[in-house]
Amino acid sequence: MNTLEKGFITILTGTYAFQDCIHFLTSVRKFHQEPILILINRVPRILYPCLTNFGNILLKEAPDSKNVVLSSRLAKFSLEKVSPFTKTVYLDNDICLLSNIDRLFDWLDEFELLLVKDVRSSIASSINLLRIKQDESSQSIVLPTLQSLGFPLTESSAQFNGGMIAFSKSDRITEFFSKTKEYFDLVLKNQEILYLRDQGAFASALEVVKPNVKFLPYIYNYMSMYKSTYPEDLGGEVKVLHCTYEYRPQYAKEITRTLYTRIFDRLAQWFLPQRNKNPWRKRKASNP
Repeated sequence: MNTLEKGFITILTGTYAFQDCIHFLTSVRKFHQEPILILINRVPRILYPCLTNFGNILLKEAPDSKNVVLSSRLAKFSLEKVSPFTKTVYLDNDICLLSNIDRLFDWLDEFELLLVKDVRSSIASSINLLRIKQDESSQSIVLPTLQSLGFPLTESSAQFNGGMIAFSKSDRITEFFSKTKEYFDLVLKNQEILYLRDQGAFASALEVVKPNVKFLPYIYNYMSMYKSTYPEDLGGEVKVLHCTYEYRPQYAKEITRTLYTRIFDRLAQWFLPQRNKNPWRKRKASNP
């Protein structure tokens, strides 16, 4: 691919998230006309026109795996390598844009990486990374376990929500994604202990590489399911809403309500599986 100035990337592996992706593309096209690269795998080619119908869509094969969650993780680590853009905004396909986000591209003139911290940002208390009892009594073993497996994390290490990652091309960003993949290999080697999640790998890469990063307010990656956890002052109106279409607030559903999506949604209930029934979410990487 030739290098382009700026654009978006999302990932679609398997058909569980296909309906979400249709609404994601609808929301992006409401505010932006930049090219969108979709890293795609295990989606029937007969469905490709449903995606390319939005115009200025680029399709590229994502790493193949029967485990579509693993395929998605591996695709995310390849973002810098496969991006044809000088400035890239990656968004999960269950995101809905509520306004124009050109400011992200502007910030990439000053910073090489833009992230939003997780609303529960402490790695030391991230029990959801480990295959352990999911309650507060287990928090004390999280950090020692991760450290014992080789993750260079500390009490102050923070995790970010990987649903929005904006970056510009640089040697440090190349190293950042390379290190993330390296630490994710530790996750793959320890599937008896760790869930197939990437937060620990990304947090470790941040600790080691130390890129020129700007942490953005929650309005750039807001998850409505955690609305009671966020601070009262978000720093402005939400611009990037992160939640699957099925559980999206009605005001956001109106953003993507078109004749095309209404027809698609009617048909989807007959031929597409539901995202929340994806059996690969908690399976080990080695499972068939």
